[in-house]
Formats: sequence, structure tokens, C-alpha cells
Amino acid sequence: MPATLRLTGDAETDELLSRDPFALLTGMLLDQQIAMEVAFAGPRKIADRMAGFSVTKIAESDEDEFVELCVRKPAIHRYGASMARRVHTLARYVVDNYDGAAERIWREGDPDGAEVLKRLKSLPGFGDQKARIFLALLGKQLGVRPAGWREAAGSYGEADSHRSIADVTDAETLAKVREFKKAAKAAK
Repeated sequence: MPATLRLTGDAETDELLSRDPFALLTGMLLDQQIAMEVAFAGPRKIADRMAGFSVTKIAESDEDEFVELCVRKPAIHRYGASMARRVHTLARYVVDNYDGAAERIWREGDPDGAEVLKRLKSLPGFGDQKARIFLALLGKQLGVRPAGWREAAGSYGEADSHRSIADVTDAETLAKVREFKKAAKAAK
């Protein structure tokens, strides 16, 4: 993952998300019912408490001990215990199905966009929308652009949009995404 993401406003956190595909997946998993930048800061909180971020270490940890680590203040999420269990389950899945190499989800076998979307949707805690947003994030910011990725990502893959974390590159774009979400919520 060569690009440097700027999702949280914290250089060290963004560096972790940029270099560790499982950290990025974890941030996406946590991105619900809290601010985007808080969700994507979750992996850094875990890393600080585990003396590093490791999908294998998380997967092999005792789930109850991992939950306790995640709910310490500041917790990784407003629903710390349930989200910690989801992170633990996701780590086990990535270790069991991809030998701990999360990037294999979007790289293994030269998949097209539809296949990457299918693989993302099969991840624990990833529904259709979360999978499409993550696919858009891969394509827009990390240069992972399998054939048909924009179509598979749906409206999240549109160029020059400001719909989701896939479009956040600085404080200005974060504000535009928030504005879009607020307008979409008001339209409902």
C-alpha cells in the first residue's frame, strides 16, 4: 500500500493505516455510529495497547482479554465491547482465509472489481455498503483499481464525489463529506 492516507488528521495513525492493510480494514469495520476519523483511529489505539498492530496477534489473543484492552479509556469505539469482538472475529477470518495477509482480499488471483466486492462482502462485519465504500477507498486513494472497480463500488466510486471516507484526503474534504452526509440525512 504505497500511498499515504490522510483520514484521521493524525500523522502516526494515518501512517499505520497506509502501511497495514488489516489496520485499514479494521478502521472501516469500526466506521459506524461514530465520527469517521475516530473510527479509523481505532487501530492505532489497539496498536498502542498491544505494543504494535498485528492481525495474527489479535486473532490469537484471548477474546475476553482483547475486549478488555479495547474498552479501556479511550475506548476504540462508543460500543467498545461489541466492536472489539467484531475486530477479533475479522482478524480470525483474515488469518484463517488469507493467511493474515489482508491485501490478498483484493490482490489474490488478479480479481476484477466485482470479485473484490464479493470478497469484501464476505468479511465479518462488512455489508454491501461498507464493502463498496472500502472498494472505493482502495481505488481512489491506494491505486487498487481492478477492472470494473468503479462500477462495483457504485456511487462511492464516482470521481470527484464527497460521499464517504473514500473521498477524505484532508480537513476540507472531510468537511465536504460531512456536508454530503448531513444533506442526505435531511433528504430522508
